[in-house]
Amino acid sequence: MPNIYDAIKADHDDHRELLKTLEDTSGDSEERRKAWDRFYHDVKSHAAAEEETFYSKLISKTWGQDSARHSVHEHQQLDDLMEELNEMDMASSGWLTKFKTLKHDYEHHIDEEEDEVFTRAKEVIPEEEIEGYGKRFEERKKEERKLIDEKREDSLED
Repeated sequence: MPNIYDAIKADHDDHRELLKTLEDTSGDSEERRKAWDRFYHDVKSHAAAEEETFYSKLISKTWGQDSARHSVHEHQQLDDLMEELNEMDMASSGWLTKFKTLKHDYEHHIDEEEDEVFTRAKEVIPEEEIEGYGKRFEERKKEERKLIDEKREDSLED
């Protein structure tokens, strides 16, 4: 089981690859739709798991409160952009323009998280606990993914 930093970083690396795939595809292609679907659902479950397992621990320190709040705020902004993109035609120039904003903002967010937040978190989460947080993150992410999939199935039935 990866530690919390490795688990989050592995997701970020996957997300970077998906963003590149999305950027390199065009129109409403099968490849773009598949990459978007995977990115959209994985980022949603990742963010929820991260907030509940990782950021909840950072809030225990005064400086961590600001850092966690900032990251959670960015999660909300990114989620709003993803929801807008989800409703748009992938073949439109507007989709690509908004996607470029999402890509820039998301890459900024994950770089900041890996550089600044991880460094500070290492002051809060003892070395012997990071494996446990990684396991909790992975489990919570799976639970969130199930909830997202159930919600999607319910909306398709309506």
